[in-house]
Amino acid sequence: MSRGLILAIESSCDETAAAVVERGAHTLSSAVASQIAMHARYGGVVPELASREHLRAVVPVVRAALEQANLTLADLDAIAVTSGPGLAGALLVGITYAKALAFATGLPLIAVNHLEGHIHAVLLNERESQVPPPRRTRPGAPGSGVPGEAEPLDAQSLALVVSGGHTHLYLARPTNGTWHYQLVGRTLDDAAGEAYDKVAKLLGLGYPGGPWIDALAMHGNPRAVPFAFSQIKTKLHLAGKAPRTKAAKTAPIADLDPHFLFSFSGIKTAVLRYVELHDLRPEAEARREALFTGPDAPARPTVEQALAVCEPETLDLIASFQHAVVGDLLKKTFAAAEALGARRILVTGGVAANRALRSRFTAEAVRRSIDVAFPTLALSTDNAAMIAAAAWPRFLAGEFAGAELSADPSLALGR
Repeated sequence: MSRGLILAIESSCDETAAAVVERGAHTLSSAVASQIAMHARYGGVVPELASREHLRAVVPVVRAALEQANLTLADLDAIAVTSGPGLAGALLVGITYAKALAFATGLPLIAVNHLEGHIHAVLLNERESQVPPPRRTRPGAPGSGVPGEAEPLDAQSLALVVSGGHTHLYLARPTNGTWHYQLVGRTLDDAAGEAYDKVAKLLGLGYPGGPWIDALAMHGNPRAVPFAFSQIKTKLHLAGKAPRTKAAKTAPIADLDPHFLFSFSGIKTAVLRYVELHDLRPEAEARREALFTGPDAPARPTVEQALAVCEPETLDLIASFQHAVVGDLLKKTFAAAEALGARRILVTGGVAANRALRSRFTAEAVRRSIDVAFPTLALSTDNAAMIAAAAWPRFLAGEFAGAELSADPSLALGR
């Protein structure tokens, strides 16, 4: 009998990853080769360099995943790979190698959407724990004596995928073992994680910027700078078409409720204007840049070192920025859950590792008696285990990719 072993390869951006997962529920191995140190000197991912590093890492990473699982290619039942969205060159490295493995072994090839993989990162974490996550019960009628009803593990859920490249809201429905996704909200410009990275770069902090802003925000006043998000309105001149931005190509804007649309380019500009108007000590910014990117910069600066080069005004600005972004994500996600009748929220993607986000989402979920679940920190960032987990329902349904499979940098989920 088949063990349902799927080897997955993920290479959509700047991390080369491979993993073996059994029946979409048990991770036997997970290997990741990160490129953060190389891209940090440029303050962001350089696509050409990322592709080159994937070429160097993909074979040893796959070998490492098989060795960790104590398996060979002959033990596998399928090969899965991320087909998009992502960087074209980076995706092609993983796809080409996965196709070669599938051809050489005669195994079926499964193409997985990166965004779907992030959603399944939460589900994989829960299945591996074999215990439903802490959840609030849905109470019966007051005074009826009817106990609360817990949400099933694979119930219809509202998924917030929030990372450096994506900020999307999906209604995820399981039907006969297969998941279906309805796009209900998205960013029109910068993703939330991208805004974090750009603000961090503006302030002279390290890359990736999200973890640094999260670590420093707790030392500032989150209400010192009153950042606000205005209501997004449909632009009449677009006649319902998506605006010409890289993150707004997946669906006509008229098909989505404006209340569930995100925009983070404005707050990024607001931070820039605040720095310019308040003349935040240029010498302090120079010290931060020396700490993170200077010739004598330590390999891994500590939070204490970062605090030493951040004046109180900058810490207040960082805390206020994070408070506003997390607040906007929280407000629109829970509003969408209420409007769509979703009793369960999945928060996933790299920004899901943010401590303030996890804390505020958890507190709001308790207040509203709604279940909320997050992946582990390791499963929040790009990894191949989530790709293998998302591939399992497709394996059962016989949804295999052909030899013509290629990279789709703008691949949509839930049109």
